[in-house]
Amino acid sequence: MRVNAAWFAGLLAVSSLFALPTQAALPPDYKVVLQTENFPPFNMAEQNKNFARDANIQGVSTTIVREMFKRAGIDYTMTLRFPWSRVYDDTLAHANYGLFSTSMSEARRPLFKWVGPIAKVEGVLVAADAKITNLANLDQARQYRIGSYKDGAVSQALERAGLQPTNALRDQENIAKLTSGKIDLWATTDPVWRYHANQAGVSGLRTVLIIDRSDMYLALNLETPDEVVTRLQQALDQMKSEGYGTCSKHPELC
Repeated sequence: MRVNAAWFAGLLAVSSLFALPTQAALPPDYKVVLQTENFPPFNMAEQNKNFARDANIQGVSTTIVREMFKRAGIDYTMTLRFPWSRVYDDTLAHANYGLFSTSMSEARRPLFKWVGPIAKVEGVLVAADAKITNLANLDQARQYRIGSYKDGAVSQALERAGLQPTNALRDQENIAKLTSGKIDLWATTDPVWRYHANQAGVSGLRTVLIIDRSDMYLALNLETPDEVVTRLQQALDQMKSEGYGTCSKHPELC
């Protein structure tokens, strides 16, 4: 039986459309405005400055996010700002904005579109006073003065539990308060508190309670096209298969 060559070529072309993954086209000028904060060792500016752009932003999560966007073929700008509440509110309000690194709590889950996880952290209570022994739960912490970071996930977790931490605008401010006796416990995240303590030359701090364990994500405004979320997640999944985010690639996390 003879087969028409033109018909056969057309059949192959149609078949190829189903065989290959498709990518929805984004506008040629599409760009995500990424914002972050000083949250070492995940994202940070040199000397903990309050403002930095693009190449002047460092950290494990920063490296991962850059590679994600590169592999996904999506353009972006990156800015580190202060305070965190401004970064958070900007992402809620603007269609092409995103923020990292942030935890996906139940309260936050419906507010953004999510890509991740890109890192893991523990919410902890840290003490300097040797008289404060390990705590079994948050209820045992009510007798103590607790310092935390304004609008941070750990502070929000304490407030939901009915505690009233004294919130600072900079997480590292709590080191001085803790060592001077102005607060009894520091509600923070691990390994972030270890980085700040090392930078401040403070030793002898210890974790007395692990509040929770959580994953850190890239959060995108709800109006972000699904195509963007899909491409970024696929890029991240591929990177994880290559060891990104692990001790072998990022020993500073371990």
